[in-house]
Amino acid sequence: MARPRKPLLSRERIVETASALVDAEGLDAVSTRRLAAELGVSGPSLYNHFRNKDEILDAVADAVSAQVDLSMFREDDPRDWRTALHDYAVSYRAALTAHPNTVPVLAHGPGRRPAGLKVADAVFGAMVRAGWPPAQATHIGALMRYFITGSALGSFARGFVDDATAYDPADYPHLGQAHLLADRQEKVDEGAFETGLRALLDGLTIQYETLRPPPNGDGRILEA
Repeated sequence: MARPRKPLLSRERIVETASALVDAEGLDAVSTRRLAAELGVSGPSLYNHFRNKDEILDAVADAVSAQVDLSMFREDDPRDWRTALHDYAVSYRAALTAHPNTVPVLAHGPGRRPAGLKVADAVFGAMVRAGWPPAQATHIGALMRYFITGSALGSFARGFVDDATAYDPADYPHLGQAHLLADRQEKVDEGAFETGLRALLDGLTIQYETLRPPPNGDGRILEA
């Protein structure tokens, strides 16, 4: 009876395997030797697809960027710039929180990664179309990335232990309920994200209203 053939090695298989390792064990778990063992191939065969570990991690990060919904930035999408930024931020954060160990790579920016560059291009293009000056559109893209990646780097709620004795009221008179935060991690962290996002968008809206005459119904600035 013929032995089953192993699936052909491909960039996709390498990235999928590396992504699973990063999700389960962190960035340091990825090495060409470890990946080769997981894939059942020889180490040198990986170099037919990637030059080194950094390229593999770049591809893993780009696979996360590819999960971000960018439909709100299409020219035919009816959402105004504020709603588009909100929906984009929610989608981006969801992708990052599903793969938190990849966030440090993404935090460095898109570099040459195709999906990451598509994200940057979509945000910038939509903001310019909405009437933001190009410099401000660049600042908004940077601001959104700082805020979203920062929110995904760690959990505020999980930073507190669930031991009430750790918060002596003599030393910490306002942390009497802090030991409950860890059990409410999702609610606390999502609430903090939405609060910060709303404040960020409120501030941008104030700036936007000072630029030029009020927008028309589709969110674009009316010509003077």
